[in-house]
Amino acid sequence: MEKAVVLFLRVSIQLLALPIYLLSFLGMWEPFCKKIFFPFLLEKLTASYNRRASGHKQELFGNLQEFAGPAGELTLLEIGTGTGANFQFYPPGCKITCTDTNLNFQRGLSKSMAQNQHLQFQRFLVAPGEDLNQVADSSMDAVVCTLVLCSVQSIEGVLKEVLRVLRPGGAFYFLEHVAADPSSWTYFWQQVFYPTWKLVFDGCCLTREPWKNLEQAKFSEIKLRHIQVPLYWAPVQSHIVGYAIK
Repeated sequence: MEKAVVLFLRVSIQLLALPIYLLSFLGMWEPFCKKIFFPFLLEKLTASYNRRASGHKQELFGNLQEFAGPAGELTLLEIGTGTGANFQFYPPGCKITCTDTNLNFQRGLSKSMAQNQHLQFQRFLVAPGEDLNQVADSSMDAVVCTLVLCSVQSIEGVLKEVLRVLRPGGAFYFLEHVAADPSSWTYFWQQVFYPTWKLVFDGCCLTREPWKNLEQAKFSEIKLRHIQVPLYWAPVQSHIVGYAIK
């Protein structure tokens, strides 16, 4: 019965979003989404998300400086930088390499860089998290990835690259929305919204379980918690947060 209800509601939402599905069928939605819609939407949503998740981010990044190199300098790689939503939480003097697959975030990213002059921005790389070949082995003290694993092609591939570029003893920081408890109403709505959400939000998957990938990766230590972020306007309240040490 539940599966039938999910299917009925899923089709209903797809009918409401029919213009987007038609644009997608014609090959017009993806370029419009990547170039205009999603960058605009992400910039607007970032401020709202940071207000609700700021406590978690402050706690998460509070010990970043502890992973600095022998000279006290912290070299950090951020995967899927977007509009720079995490910059304000990084320690002063942090040397950052930014990566993303979408150059259309540049307006919001440039604004965030100008507002966070306590940081040292090294370079911006157009690269997916699964292929960071422009970054040398064992060259980073820390790697950060927030709200990105939901849309990558391969979580395993990303974690493999993270381990490669981290120096021994370096840390991978993460904050990701994940699949809710299967017995919850949130999970029910995740199932309902899944196809349309993924189309509208540039490949974002609502029901991934990246904590399983992290547990299977070859980190020496993982500190991970399941939390709820009060995003009542969307089925993405369930998150994991923490860091893993190489």
